[in-house]
Amino acid sequence: MTPTPHSRRDVLKGAVAIAAAASVGTTSARRAIAQGSARAQIDGVLRQAVDAKEVPGVVAMAATDKGVLYEGAFGLRALDQSTPMTLDTVFRIASMTKAITSVAAMQLVEQGKLKVEEPVPNIDPGLGSPQVLEGFDAAGAPKLRPAKRPITLRHLLTHTAGFSYDIWDANTGRYIKAAGLPARPTGKLASIRTPLSFDPGDQWEYGVNIDWAGRLVEVLSGQSLDVYFRDKIFAPLGMKDSGFVVSAEQRSRQARVHARQADGVLAPQPWESAPVANPEFWSGGGPLYSTARDYLTFLQMLLNGGSWNGARLLKSETVAEMNKNHTGNIPAGIMKTQNPGLSNDVDLFPGAEIRWGLGYMLNMQPGPNGRSAGTVSWGGIYNTYYWLDPSKRVTGLIMTQILPLPTPAR
Repeated sequence: MTPTPHSRRDVLKGAVAIAAAASVGTTSARRAIAQGSARAQIDGVLRQAVDAKEVPGVVAMAATDKGVLYEGAFGLRALDQSTPMTLDTVFRIASMTKAITSVAAMQLVEQGKLKVEEPVPNIDPGLGSPQVLEGFDAAGAPKLRPAKRPITLRHLLTHTAGFSYDIWDANTGRYIKAAGLPARPTGKLASIRTPLSFDPGDQWEYGVNIDWAGRLVEVLSGQSLDVYFRDKIFAPLGMKDSGFVVSAEQRSRQARVHARQADGVLAPQPWESAPVANPEFWSGGGPLYSTARDYLTFLQMLLNGGSWNGARLLKSETVAEMNKNHTGNIPAGIMKTQNPGLSNDVDLFPGAEIRWGLGYMLNMQPGPNGRSAGTVSWGGIYNTYYWLDPSKRVTGLIMTQILPLPTPAR
């Protein structure tokens, strides 16, 4: 997810500074940062955000298709400790997982095991016989009907299949309670067997769509998603700090999640529980750990047309297809919170034309701070964000660990 322009002012200035440096052209941007002018500007705004307690700590990086353009780390991994944030700090990247799952799905498309526009294989009733939730009767029982059309991979990767999240959809939350569905962290497939909020292809709504795409990868590849990611994406790219489970050594480098209190103060939260052993499925929608360096490598692969450091993950034409508008005139990006502790209302770029590619958000118009039309981006609920500008051949990310999303300016 991407912050609204009025949120996280100081930290976003760092991302804007990176984008502005890049907007003058790759060669000029590299020269400016090498000479220190742009680096000093970016360092200054990120350090200011830490000093002002807007964030406990932050890591930001940017790169072109040639190499790293900027990297910086400021502040602390946890406010109740003295360990500084470093470039190899481990983060919970949440929905930044979705782009990785989308790449895995498109690998299967290239292998002929999946097709973007055809109904997805009937691996589960939740996909093969989807039901639409039309409301609840007087007794509170859900009112369901069969969906008017089948779900395609394009629907899943663009969040137009009809699946939603209870964080932003009240009826889905009510259904989960009425049906007694388990929580997603349980690793049970029943946790994503929710009805649709609308017929596939009719609207955009953020939801468990990419979890289902990940489940397709598991079934059609014959590998669990953790193993598939390791073998087909992380190992080829050298992403040694990315995975669903952290080792003891990685935990020692992990940043703690902080929650902003009513008075604006950031409070460190307890460590999350370890993932369930032997889950029924690994979630393709959210629970990965990674570092800024690892994820930047993944972004450089996309920026370079599917290959990086001698490893080709996708064909260049596949990446180009992922970066196109696949939702037509359907607007995207606006989410009304049902759980203020996790998320505020999200309106990504108010008034802007926002659409969706095969795995991430798509800006249809140039942005005011150097973002080109055709830039793709998204992020995670703990306030981690990435963007990739194919026109200017530049990509970047900014990572911290704060709830709720997006953190409002004080």
